[in-house]
Amino acid sequence: MLTSDDLRAWSQRLSLSEEGRAAIDRVRCSPPSRLVGGGRNNVSGRYPSKKMGAMIQFESHRVELPTIYELEHDPDVLEFYDQPPPIELRYESKRGRRLIVSHTSDFFVLRKEAAGWEECKTEEGLVKLADDAPHRYQHTENGRWRCPPGEAYAAPRGLYYRFRSSQKIDWGLQRNLQFLDDYFRGERVPVSPDAEQAVRAQLRTEPGITLAALVRKTEGAATQDDIHFLIAREEIYVGLSAAFLGEPDTVRVFVSKETAVAYGRVVSPHPGPAPAGCPYLDLRVGGALVWDGRVRKIVNVGQTTISLLGDDSHVVDLSEAQLEALVRDGRISPVPEASDARPHEEVLQRLQAADDRTLAVANRRDRILRGQVGGDPPPNEPQVPERTLRRWKAWFRQAEAHYGNGFVGLLPRTRQRGNRTPRLSEEVKALLEEAILTDYETLKQKTRYACWQALKLRCNAQKVVAPSYPTFCEAVKKRPQLLKTRKRQGRRAAYAHEVPYLYLDQTTPRHGDRPFEIGHIDHTQLDLECVSADDGTGLGRPWLTLFTDAYSRRVLAFYLSYDRPSSRACMMVVRECVRRHRRLPQIVVVDGGAEFGGNYFEGLLTMFQILKKVRPPSKARFGSVCERMFGTTNTQFLYNLAGNTQLTRRPRQVTKSTNPKKHAVWSLGELYERLDEYLYEVFDTLSHPALGQSPREAFTTGQAQSGLRSHRLIPYDETFLLLTLPLTAKGTAKVMPGRGVKINHLYYWAEVFRDPEVEGQSVPVRYDPFDAGLAHAFVRGRWQRCHSEYYHVFQGRTEQEVRLATKTLLAMRRQYAQDRAITAKRLAELVQSVEVQEQQLIQRRRDQESLRIRGVSTGAVSAPVPPRPAASPQTSGRAAAGDAPEPETPAPDRKPYGRF
Repeated sequence: MLTSDDLRAWSQRLSLSEEGRAAIDRVRCSPPSRLVGGGRNNVSGRYPSKKMGAMIQFESHRVELPTIYELEHDPDVLEFYDQPPPIELRYESKRGRRLIVSHTSDFFVLRKEAAGWEECKTEEGLVKLADDAPHRYQHTENGRWRCPPGEAYAAPRGLYYRFRSSQKIDWGLQRNLQFLDDYFRGERVPVSPDAEQAVRAQLRTEPGITLAALVRKTEGAATQDDIHFLIAREEIYVGLSAAFLGEPDTVRVFVSKETAVAYGRVVSPHPGPAPAGCPYLDLRVGGALVWDGRVRKIVNVGQTTISLLGDDSHVVDLSEAQLEALVRDGRISPVPEASDARPHEEVLQRLQAADDRTLAVANRRDRILRGQVGGDPPPNEPQVPERTLRRWKAWFRQAEAHYGNGFVGLLPRTRQRGNRTPRLSEEVKALLEEAILTDYETLKQKTRYACWQALKLRCNAQKVVAPSYPTFCEAVKKRPQLLKTRKRQGRRAAYAHEVPYLYLDQTTPRHGDRPFEIGHIDHTQLDLECVSADDGTGLGRPWLTLFTDAYSRRVLAFYLSYDRPSSRACMMVVRECVRRHRRLPQIVVVDGGAEFGGNYFEGLLTMFQILKKVRPPSKARFGSVCERMFGTTNTQFLYNLAGNTQLTRRPRQVTKSTNPKKHAVWSLGELYERLDEYLYEVFDTLSHPALGQSPREAFTTGQAQSGLRSHRLIPYDETFLLLTLPLTAKGTAKVMPGRGVKINHLYYWAEVFRDPEVEGQSVPVRYDPFDAGLAHAFVRGRWQRCHSEYYHVFQGRTEQEVRLATKTLLAMRRQYAQDRAITAKRLAELVQSVEVQEQQLIQRRRDQESLRIRGVSTGAVSAPVPPRPAASPQTSGRAAAGDAPEPETPAPDRKPYGRF
């Protein structure tokens, strides 16, 4: 980022006006004007920008995220900010009304030679918006989009306003930038001089060698990661838009860009014949290409330019960059192959509409006619009357004269016989359509028969003949199922009938190109009743949290608990992933749950520079990797266990003897062990239908092809465990003299709090949700371990138990409106009292089961309890008086511009 002096020098060099400088200062000093949430079909998220040192928001991972990648790696871009302060646009509507709109663009960009607002839209969206607001969205002759009111606002300030269309996205470059993302991050990892020298020597010997051959021939001297680092730092050259690095056999590597230009063209002829539908430019002398609809002949192919000869004998020279830009924009294309055998449009339609029986009849007629012409009638064919033969010949000649193909004239048209004119009058058809739209397709979900009866009454009132009930049902069936379901049952029910959108153009693969590129986290409540390991008491259905690798479908980690999904489940599954693999995925895909949007989870992703994507609500297909894994776990494993809840889907069939709760035998610890075996050993080694191999094999092969990326390893140590502890709602706590810090209604003490300089200060705090007796406070530049003032009571108790006791005590004291303070002493007494024993019994048993399977993942480290000073009555009283209850679930306080 620019310093104050750099910004001042840059502004003076561009001769920006005071108004322009003020606009830039306002953008740089303001947080994002809004928090993006995505639309119904958009995947939103936050990108950890190394250039900006902040999390940058995006509202669409198909338009805005590619723009962020380009801005992040464009050397011309100095700074860029998401969701800058809104600006005022003035323009006329389609009907001529004067409009003043407050508009927030997607980005504000500072470039070396300019600055301004940039708005990202899909090409389809821009076309639609241009029709709705032609004075705001305009398409120019050169294929670009303009916003006249935006330009009118920016121009007086010496700035610009521009659109970025999805049509201009270079998806080949995007795919490679994602592939190299790990090599752009973290501290600069040095490549040994010997490794770099070995790679450069090989490239000087064999310019244009494939990446696969380079890795193979430098094995022992340089690793695959070394080569990827050199490519990311542009110390060796690869055309990132030309080929994908994950397919090393197709990637050409050069020692420099100048060498690449000298040894090949940006667009080169493809070796061998081009496949149908995939033409290539033939850039040999004597070849031809089409430029803006006119054929031009290639008369010279030089080192830096290509000469084209037009019909007017005028020669035009194009540089490599110009040729590449024209090809990318579609203005230059190969000469289409001549084809005189293109069938007539109606011929194709009639052939596509014919079934096998119809085609068999036409083929038989064709064989008989050919036999009559050649004087050799086909054997075993019954005698055909002469009149029939003459009729067939007439049909053949008519079709040949009209369509250029006589065969379609022999197709039987028996399906077109009969009176096919509509029986219903236009008035009745209008009433029928109105009845379907306003009576049947409503949230009342009336039956077809009831709607038909209402239609009959309406027709009788207008003295017209009502359609029959079968006719009404047939009209209902012809309506689109998606539209009917959406109107009768809502969007969520209609989602099952939506056709999955297929990206026909080349984009980035939805499941990534390698292991640990994309990971999905999701929760589900298992279809299994569990019991206590001590006395067999039923404890209910546990929750399963999965962390799945999208590329290999491998389960990276899982977490099992009786508690509902929360930040604790996220923490534990992330801990388990790092414990098992010592790394985290580059991209994490989650749903819109509150546990994924709080300070704790956002801060964790920011700290490890992980891109977060949030899939749209009620769109299960966006999380299909985890959803499919949940279903597979049920069918292959859980449904074979005693106590599974399949029968509860039909509640009326459940009796006392068949109730799954009565047959439950699995404790949480025993289930954890078997689930561990199934997910990590059995499922991991079974062939996956989408992969053609097992997840473990796909994972191992993918890592070997993409590099180990050892610089992204995360040590599983005390520091990591501390970083994965959640924050409180406020994030800080005040050090009370003689009492310590108060976290979740409890006071915690550390010896460092005796320092007079620390007393009365607000310090950052973290708590352990699995041990209410321990917490941490950041004092004197390090995290200090703190203990509860009633450590002997709360040691081993969970936050869930303390929270339950807090709720109970508040309910008992509601009648005392003047005093709702909750003290740690009363909480400790309440936890041990008989009054709440029945409410806490099941919770304690659940937590005991969880502790048995938690193991090393909790990272709990026992330590002696330090002595603490006794609190004076005056201090205790003051603390109790200000001890107001905190909310159960902290409201998310996201800070997209938090530094990492």
